[in-house]
Amino acid sequence: MNLLQDIIVVDFSQFLSGPSAGLRLADMGARVIKIERPGTGDICRQLYVSDTRIEGESTIFHAINRNKQSYAADLKDPSDLEKIKKLIAQADVVLHNFRPGVMERIGLDYARVKELNPGIVYGEVSGYGNEGPWKELPGQDLLVQALSGLTWLSNNRDERPTPMGVSVVDILAGTYLAQGILAALYRRGMDGQSSLVQVSMMEAVLDFQFEVLTCFYNDGRQLPVRSQLSNGNAYIPAPYGIYKTREGYLSLAMGDIPKLAELLQCPSLAVFTNAAEWYDRRDEIKEILTWHLMTRSADEWLAVLQPADVWCAKVMDYQDLMQQVGYKVLNMELRVKTSNGLSLKTTRCPIRIDGQLAVSEKGAPLLGEHNELIDDQFGLGIAIS
Repeated sequence: MNLLQDIIVVDFSQFLSGPSAGLRLADMGARVIKIERPGTGDICRQLYVSDTRIEGESTIFHAINRNKQSYAADLKDPSDLEKIKKLIAQADVVLHNFRPGVMERIGLDYARVKELNPGIVYGEVSGYGNEGPWKELPGQDLLVQALSGLTWLSNNRDERPTPMGVSVVDILAGTYLAQGILAALYRRGMDGQSSLVQVSMMEAVLDFQFEVLTCFYNDGRQLPVRSQLSNGNAYIPAPYGIYKTREGYLSLAMGDIPKLAELLQCPSLAVFTNAAEWYDRRDEIKEILTWHLMTRSADEWLAVLQPADVWCAKVMDYQDLMQQVGYKVLNMELRVKTSNGLSLKTTRCPIRIDGQLAVSEKGAPLLGEHNELIDDQFGLGIAIS
């Protein structure tokens, strides 16, 4: 997919949030040039989250840096810095996710980059923005989840706060940054203006909670109260949640309690005829469901509920999921190759445009793999006048 063909992105970001934005731009056809420190490169190359390594580097790095080019440069070296400035002068987008002040010290903050390239779109991700007492805190996913209130939404009422099991804040921030960059590129195409696009991880995860926070803002600032059992959403009545069955787990979304009582052959539920009680008495309802659903397997309950158009689903792990036809028809698995010829399977970009998938077989680059190519194509051996 070449929607962003000829767009050049100079990407200084590391770890996940910034690189995820660069990945999405690359999926859309942009040429993303990843600037890395000589010798070590992006710290994510060595950020192991499991014992699975690919060519001595982390799986995360290979997943989030596919379809990019790598240029190794020491930004403290004046000659390397001059090369980078010359590259920026010919780019469309610059992005980074350093803490506030880092790019100013290097001399590559928005104001000075704008002098090099008056039409630049400059994107940055921070942990908590550039102001306030938190601005110097590390923008790490778990820590931002904890500070933002997100961890109080999962698990049951008397259980400990529970984080999401993926780096949701990093990916959200990267997604929002990519959206902002695309909008700024559109405006630049109209009037030639440069733009500074800023996203903080904290703002990203607060917006992610807009549904819950809007309730909180307008409900006398009453904290959300998780249900005692099978909590799925603090503001949604029973039966909403996940239940253990005799074999496997079953998720139930919004539903009519008397209808459930009839389908499940559970007389104890039949007394809850008043829909207004399904929230106030949700723990009573969920306790009945908890014991009753244990009498049969998840598959047996699905055979009863799905034909009756009850919103329900079996809870699957990855092994179960990948056996399903519904998963297979999505073609979410993407096989890419590194420059050394190693084949790697990862997920593809989820966007389809005109029925076409945004896919590329190019894997993540070797550190500094494209220095010579980029030096030649952009004339980086010649100093800026």
